[in-house]
This record gives sequence, C-alpha cells and structure tokens, in this order.
Amino acid sequence: MELKWTGKALSDLARLYEFLAPMSQPAAARTVQSLTAAPAKLLVNPRIGESLEEFEPREVRRILVGHYEMRYEIQESIIYVLRLWHTREKR
Repeated sequence: MELKWTGKALSDLARLYEFLAPMSQPAAARTVQSLTAAPAKLLVNPRIGESLEEFEPREVRRILVGHYEMRYEIQESIIYVLRLWHTREKR
C-alpha cells in the first residue's frame, strides 16, 4: 500500500497549526506531527477505520486521532488522506 495526502488534507493540517500556534507553537507542532504520523498504521491495516456508507461505492473510512477525525479513501493499493478536523468543529 502507498499513502498519499490530498491538497485539502494538507490545507487542513496548515489550518489546524495556524489555529493552535498562537496559543502554543510547541503544542501545535506536536499535534501536526501526531496527525501526520497516524496514517502509517493504515499501511498495515487499511480497513481499521469505520466505513462511511454515505460515500459508497467509494471506500471512504474514518479514524480518530486523539480529538481529530481523519477521513481517508482506499483505491486499489493507494490510501488517500482526504480531510481532517477537530471533532468539536462544525462539519
């Protein structure tokens, strides 16, 4: 399996960092590092996340990383990280 980040997911990371950094740059950096490291476990077990039926026939799933939701899609041998946000954000 291969892991790829979409432009929207990378924008989400930047947005989260910019939101957290004024309060604590080290905490913002740790959060982004945690979020970027989390999908590595998907390479071993890509279907560990909850399936989101509203996206069928696409195979879109979600995992929780601390207080953050990460959505990803499995397409053949590629895992695309689609979006991520804090679970308290209105979506």
